[in-house]
Amino acid sequence: MNHRSISQLNSSARQLARELPTRIDLVAGIPRSGLLAANLLCLNLDVPMTDIEGLCEGRLLQTGRRYDGVGSFEDVETVLVVDDSVDTGRQMQETKRQLAEHDFPFDIEYGAMYISSQGHKHVDHWVDVVSKPRVFEWNMMHHPMLKNFCVDIDGVLCRDPTREENDDGRRYREFLRTVEPRVVPTQTIGWLVTCRLEKYRDETEAWLDRHGIEYDNLVMMDLPSKEIRQRNGNHAEYKADVYCSTGADLFIESSMRQATEICERSKKPVHCYGANQMLNPGHLDRVYDKSGEYLSRLSDNPISFSLKASKYILSESYYTLSRLSYSRWGR
Repeated sequence: MNHRSISQLNSSARQLARELPTRIDLVAGIPRSGLLAANLLCLNLDVPMTDIEGLCEGRLLQTGRRYDGVGSFEDVETVLVVDDSVDTGRQMQETKRQLAEHDFPFDIEYGAMYISSQGHKHVDHWVDVVSKPRVFEWNMMHHPMLKNFCVDIDGVLCRDPTREENDDGRRYREFLRTVEPRVVPTQTIGWLVTCRLEKYRDETEAWLDRHGIEYDNLVMMDLPSKEIRQRNGNHAEYKADVYCSTGADLFIESSMRQATEICERSKKPVHCYGANQMLNPGHLDRVYDKSGEYLSRLSDNPISFSLKASKYILSESYYTLSRLSYSRWGR
C-alpha cells in the first residue's frame, strides 16, 4: 500500500517549485484536495492562489501584507492549475473543459503532485508516480476506500480510556457512553475491529450511532472479562486473524506495537494512525537491516556519524525492541 503524508506533500511542493521550467505567476487549485497542494505550492513559489471558480471569475485569494508580487490578473502571464493527484484523469479533463469555455489572456499549464502510471497524459508537470493501491493522509478517513478497510476504535475514532476509566465496570461503561470522537469518517467503514469485549456491544453500537459513524461490521473480542483478555495478551494476533479473514485491503491501527505485529502476522499493509506511518510486509526486516547498517557505519566512523545513527536507532529501533519485548514477555 503506497501512502503519502501531508509532510511528504509539502516536500513534493518544494520539489515541484524548484523543477518548474517556466515562471508561474498564479496557482489555481482544483477543489478540494487540490487546494491543499496549491496552497503549499504557491507559498513555495511566492505567488498568489485561487481556485477554479476564482480563475474563471478573475478573483484572487487574499495574500496578506507581506506579499509584494502579482496583485491582479492584469499581471498574470502563466497559470498553473494543480491537483493533489491524477489517476484516470477524469477530474483534470473536466477542469480543462470548464476552462476551455473562457478566452483567457494568459497561458495555462497543468500539474499534480502525484500521478498514476497513466496520469502523465493529463498534466504537464508532476512530482512522483504513486501506483495503486494508495492512500493519502489528508483524505484517508473520508474516502470510499474505507469500505474495504479494517479500522480500530480506541486511539483512532476516539481516545484510549485512562487507567482509572478502564475498570471493566461502571467507569468503563461511562467512558464508552461519553467519550468524544476524534474523527467521524464520512464514508462507511467495512470492519470496525476492536479489543473491546463483546459484553460492551450495546454501548459501543449506541455511541457509533449517536455520532453518525457508519460501518458494515463490528468485530469485538468474545471474552468474559478484561482480566482474561490481558492474561491472553493476544490483541494483535486476534486483529491479524480478523484482518486475514475479511479480505480487507488495509488495517488502520492506533498502536505502533500492535500495527507492527498485525503487519508481520497478516503479511498485509497496516497503517499506524498514531504514528501516521504505513507499514508494509517486510517492515521489520528492513528495520533490522537498516539498524545493522547504521551500527556498522557508526563503528567505522564514530565521530562524524554518531548523531545521525543515534537518531535513527532511537526512532526506529524503539519499535523493534518493543516488538521483541512483547513477544517475549507479553503473552
